[in-house]
Amino acid sequence: MKTAVSVPDPVFREAEKLKKKLRVSRSQLYSRAVESYVKAHLHSDVTRRWNEVLKDVDSRPDPVLARLQSKVFRGEKW
Repeated sequence: MKTAVSVPDPVFREAEKLKKKLRVSRSQLYSRAVESYVKAHLHSDVTRRWNEVLKDVDSRPDPVLARLQSKVFRGEKW
């Protein structure tokens, strides 16, 4: 898909240096950058929704389980 975007001059200059260093085309560089950015933000909505679902859940550890864990891990070195 062809598209046109505006990029600030300093960003463009750094991108040009990087594409030469990586030996990739400008299209490859920008495509990889956008793909990486999209992947990084894919789950942000999931996290927000999970936080919404779990906001009313009591997250304190079960006292019986906590006591058993304490016994099991008492001699362990962390």
